[in-house]
Amino acid sequence: MFEGFNQKFIKTAIDRSSENPLDRRRFLRAAGMTGVGVAGLGVLGAGAGTAFASDEEAAEGPSDAAVLNFALNLEYLEAEFYLRALTGEGLKDNQVDGAGTLGEVTGGYKVKFETDLGKQYAAEIAADENAHVDFLRKALGDAKVARPAIDLQDAFTAAATAAGVIKQGETFDPFADETSFLLGAFIFEDVGVTAYKGASPLIANKTFLEAAAGILAVEAYHAGLVRTLLLAGGAAETVGKISDARDSLDGPDDLDQGIVDSDGNANIVPADPNAIAFSRTPGQVLNIAYLNPAKVTKGGFFPAGVNGEVNSSDANG
Repeated sequence: MFEGFNQKFIKTAIDRSSENPLDRRRFLRAAGMTGVGVAGLGVLGAGAGTAFASDEEAAEGPSDAAVLNFALNLEYLEAEFYLRALTGEGLKDNQVDGAGTLGEVTGGYKVKFETDLGKQYAAEIAADENAHVDFLRKALGDAKVARPAIDLQDAFTAAATAAGVIKQGETFDPFADETSFLLGAFIFEDVGVTAYKGASPLIANKTFLEAAAGILAVEAYHAGLVRTLLLAGGAAETVGKISDARDSLDGPDDLDQGIVDSDGNANIVPADPNAIAFSRTPGQVLNIAYLNPAKVTKGGFFPAGVNGEVNSSDANG
């Protein structure tokens, strides 16, 4: 399925690259002068309410390859988390090379799932995230970035401490048991949905819109599943603390939502009054990934930063 769609994706990119000089330059830059690359996605900028980017506006923003490489960094993080939780091993060597500095992964081991259903869910999500990595790498071709250094150990403890889930000096290990694993997954999945949502208004080419919408939909399925399991497991209070902590990192707006509302009713779908999911800019996403409300280029889950042009968090501190 992915292989067939990827061929269509690349063919459309090549065809569209010759539509006008700007697209041609954009394609060649993404592909490394020639060969397989991406073009036509537009720029990734502000969240909801942003209009389609004009060619002039797109030229001022990050390249199309930079946009997909930003997403690839996030997919590396998710894939390493789920694969290690499921199998004890991460991505293969032929799935992590590329431009930029190749980093190691710290932490992560096989979770002893208490339920067969929990293990099945983890297996399905791990396979999805693994496929996302492969898809984006193939679409980017020679323009793909390498997996950056990833921290699946100390970063979780730092996040849990900041959220008040544990006390200073204690340790939070998302691989210790099934509930801890789901709490770790909650941190990633909600952020992934808002990241892809933030890009969607800026995608003009239908082929690229289909690809981004498809990945967003899968991430949303994952997030809904994780939120449901945590609610059923009685983790609403802990989830609420993590949600508040994310809100404190990504700016002044109160966007993030826990799994229950103010009346204690289920809130599986975090959305605005129009039932529309909210967006985050790349900078806001990196505020959370770096665990820092300030404008920085590394920290948290990416101790050496992410690879690619889009690598700085926003100045919210």
